Amino acid sequence: MSRVGQKVKMTSLDELLCVPTIEGTNDIEIALIKQFKGHPFKVIDDSRMDELVESIKTNGILSPVIVRPLDDGTYEMISGHRRMHAAGRAGLTKIPAIVKSLSDDEATIIMVDANVQREEILPSERAFAFKMKMDAIKHQGKHIEMTFPHDGGKIVDTSDIVGAASNVSGTTVERYIQLTKLIPELMDLVDKKKIPITSGTDLALVDPRVQKFVYEYIKENGLLKREQYVALRDYRGSSDIPQNKLIEVLNEAMPNRVPKKKVILEEHLLYKYFPAYYTESEMKAIVINLLDQLKKAEEEASVES
Repeated sequence: MSRVGQKVKMTSLDELLCVPTIEGTNDIEIALIKQFKGHPFKVIDDSRMDELVESIKTNGILSPVIVRPLDDGTYEMISGHRRMHAAGRAGLTKIPAIVKSLSDDEATIIMVDANVQREEILPSERAFAFKMKMDAIKHQGKHIEMTFPHDGGKIVDTSDIVGAASNVSGTTVERYIQLTKLIPELMDLVDKKKIPITSGTDLALVDPRVQKFVYEYIKENGLLKREQYVALRDYRGSSDIPQNKLIEVLNEAMPNRVPKKKVILEEHLLYKYFPAYYTESEMKAIVINLLDQLKKAEEEASVES
């Protein structure tokens, strides 16, 4: 057994995770299989699911699911949530399964790696899956080092190990994990590709209270521009920015925005027309009233001509 901190050369990720072979497959009652706790991947009845159901009706389940036994005589699904759902829709009561005794952390790692291989996966699914795997590896309390012969024996850290099964870098893993700090409403916009992932990671650095203000702004004014995301970087970690101040910041950062015009009348010019006892608000009200009358007169003259 290798010691803590010693380099471990792995031939494949499956070997690292101890994924079992197809030997020892059992037919298990679907009713006895529970969903994996905290499973971040969505099982949706879409066209792809319909195709899977028809395939199972025609060919059966070609690849067994992976489950682990629980103390109460039931099982927990590790890999195969979509196949199990499709099997139920196809009318099956049993499903071929590989039963593997796994710790919580081992089960989490295998569950994540089995699901991130799917072609269609939402950013939120990938983000929470990477976080679950990262937490599981850290919870194991092991300092695992891997070397890759094709990369000159480079030693990689935990985030690289998390991304290995998906062929993504540790930096990419960390960016996705950052997305898990988004409020659900903004995460949904990332999933719908209305907010780019890079912009989502910027928003995730903003306090959740401020994120809610941003979401309300988007609902009222539409999606943010790149310049507005940049402006928000000055408020990372800040939770005390008032909503009206945030609106002002975002409005000011709007590209091609016409700057506000300021007209300043000096006091000595105003007092030429107003007695000294007039207050500022009284003078302002009279000026606006006179301008309204002027505008109305110009409109009437334009109609007559």
